[in-house]
Amino acid sequence: MNKTVSEAKAFMQVLLKELGEYSASDVVVCPPFTALQSVSDLLNQSASPVRLGAQNLFPASHGAYTGEISPWMLREFFCHYVIVGHSERRIHLGETDTFINKKVKAALSASLHPILCIGENFDERQQGLWKEKISTQLQLGLKEVEEQKLVDCIIAYEPIWAIGTGKNATPEQAQEVHHFIREEITRLFSFQSAQKVRILYGGSVTAENAQDLLLCPDVDGLLIGGASLDVRSFCSIILNSKF
Repeated sequence: MNKTVSEAKAFMQVLLKELGEYSASDVVVCPPFTALQSVSDLLNQSASPVRLGAQNLFPASHGAYTGEISPWMLREFFCHYVIVGHSERRIHLGETDTFINKKVKAALSASLHPILCIGENFDERQQGLWKEKISTQLQLGLKEVEEQKLVDCIIAYEPIWAIGTGKNATPEQAQEVHHFIREEITRLFSFQSAQKVRILYGGSVTAENAQDLLLCPDVDGLLIGGASLDVRSFCSIILNSKF
């Protein structure tokens, strides 16, 4: 819940100028709902390779769901991606794996790429329960997703204990979890699908630790939170990282 419409427009104007024709990796921005139209207009006017995403959706095409946003409403803004199951929505709004699974399937039905967030909290990490937690989130979050649709999904690992706490997961810890996620996708679907699915790391990513994280063989990209609020910081991570 950051950036007013005017702030989002100012952010994007700098971002697009700094990135120019950058194409070394896919770049996605996910502003609040209120700024989607303005950001979409700027992206369309610039013919930029940057893609638009949303921070959430409701798993219905329309109906009596006051305050919610449907997948097709997002498509009208030319959204390509949508975040589902973010830890903050799980914690503050009580979203369950079953409900998040409905969002994943709703996104796919509207040709949106769901970015499915999973991850363990501090107690689960300390008690050695992180594998069980992540396995459950993957199994329930991807339930009844057709294998040919899996390539359209993106998995984002969020160590909740490292988000906004200053406690960074080491590259070794990130790699261990990402490798486990790929093994679980192999178990649930197939080895071929597991190799194609992109797995992002998101947990206190900064310009200082981004490259070390990206050097991990199973880290395919980054889900950047606080560091993305400052456009210079965000640009630095993008332009100085080798994907």
